[in-house]
Amino acid sequence: MRTRSEHRVWVAKDDEIVAALCLQPAAHGQWLTSLLVAAGHRRQGVAGALLQHALGDAQLPTWLFCHPDLQPFYERRGFALCAQLPAPLSERLARYRRTKNLNALVR
Repeated sequence: MRTRSEHRVWVAKDDEIVAALCLQPAAHGQWLTSLLVAAGHRRQGVAGALLQHALGDAQLPTWLFCHPDLQPFYERRGFALCAQLPAPLSERLARYRRTKNLNALVR
């Protein structure tokens, strides 16, 4: 995960970092650019708890791009398919879709 000073990074620890999430400011909202969980800590609720903690009661939209297989995970956490993205995110998604199968979601 690459981050910059304007990004907000959240981590979950269990003696060491086991998960991380990165939010980047984007077009009157934020873009979830990464959500990573160590293999040995998957399917234990770590990602969901980290999302809940990081997003809390965010008043502005949060967008993300994910593989269709991950869409149900995000939908259970309040995200929905996004038909219209802000222009900078729409352009980025178009570039990513040249080589990856991704869906845009918003919460």
